[in-house]
Amino acid sequence: MNSINDTKEFDRLVEEALAKSFSGWDFSYLNDRMVSEQLPWEYESCLRSKLNEARSMLDMGTGGGELLASLSPLPPLCVASEGYPPNVPVAYNRLRALGAAVVMVQPDEDLLPFRNNTFNLISNRHESFIAAEVFRLLKKGGYFITQQVGGRDNIELNEFIQEEASLEYASWNLNTALNQLQSAGFRILDYMEAFPRTVFKDIGAVVFYLKIITWQIADFSVERYFSRLLEMHQMIQGQGQFITRSHRFFLLAGKPA
Repeated sequence: MNSINDTKEFDRLVEEALAKSFSGWDFSYLNDRMVSEQLPWEYESCLRSKLNEARSMLDMGTGGGELLASLSPLPPLCVASEGYPPNVPVAYNRLRALGAAVVMVQPDEDLLPFRNNTFNLISNRHESFIAAEVFRLLKKGGYFITQQVGGRDNIELNEFIQEEASLEYASWNLNTALNQLQSAGFRILDYMEAFPRTVFKDIGAVVFYLKIITWQIADFSVERYFSRLLEMHQMIQGQGQFITRSHRFFLLAGKPA
């Protein structure tokens, strides 16, 4: 393929990615275009096993409520929190028929608007948390289940696109989270960490991902990084993919009875 056609295809894919809207936490646009290896744990299965015995639950960072809705029937008291304003009505419309309340929270606030010892189960997939605050909200004998995005997630994108790779949360990893939870008083029941291989199959998938995941490259724009993105596009055209490593870790913790 010559360079003129290369550029036309680049422009088409990038324009399509920039125009594509995003709501909830729905990454279906990237199906078959950004593909990751399976994690060595099953977050949803672990959550379901604890859900069966819970009478009250908080789902932190529910996004559009997609995962929580899939777990129905939900406990008699079920609350979903969300800090990204456009997601709140999406989650509300999805969850209200299932009996779950949706509460908008401020991402930078330390305290969540719930009473002490309210929930048997707190779930958290890819949402920040303060260990002491989670401990406060849990009833004795309750569980905290979380899957986190580690600080070295897809660092290969940063290394290729930026002159000097910069990750805002590079120190966030399993050991850091373990220390925080243990310091807050939790018993650690299970934990794992993984760096699954992730493949981007076209530059549009890369641009869409970086548009949505704003903390990956904080100053990202196509204009700012045009030459490096075009070079990545040409690499993908030649090799069929751009390979990175995701960073995930899983924790199951309990509040002593």
